[in-house]
Amino acid sequence: MKRSTALLVSWILGLVYAIYILQYCFSSAASATTQSAATAIGVGFGIALLLPHVLIVVLAVFFNILGWAINLRWAALTGGILYCVSALAMIIYTPFVLLQIILSFIGFVKLKNINENNVQVVNTVNH
Repeated sequence: MKRSTALLVSWILGLVYAIYILQYCFSSAASATTQSAATAIGVGFGIALLLPHVLIVVLAVFFNILGWAINLRWAALTGGILYCVSALAMIIYTPFVLLQIILSFIGFVKLKNINENNVQVVNTVNH
């Protein structure tokens, strides 16, 4: 069964970015506990502001993996839309998800042809 290479690259980049941003949040929180209370409060606010972006990116990665693994167009589209929403949730981090957005929508478009070709191959084998 053929799969979309664009979706594969998109979810791999998204997973790497999600791991990086989660590690950044956890290391910031850990270092803030050894500093003053004001610093800890500031880091807490920063992480709270970043949390919606992080959660939406993790959801987008999940839907991209689902779209790639099962060739589901709606999942690929959902992943692309969620990457767009994550870019809007934290505009300063938009460059880090821009490539995933583009690749998700390219993968969504290509999945139509991939699914049609997979159906034709199955029909040819069955007859």
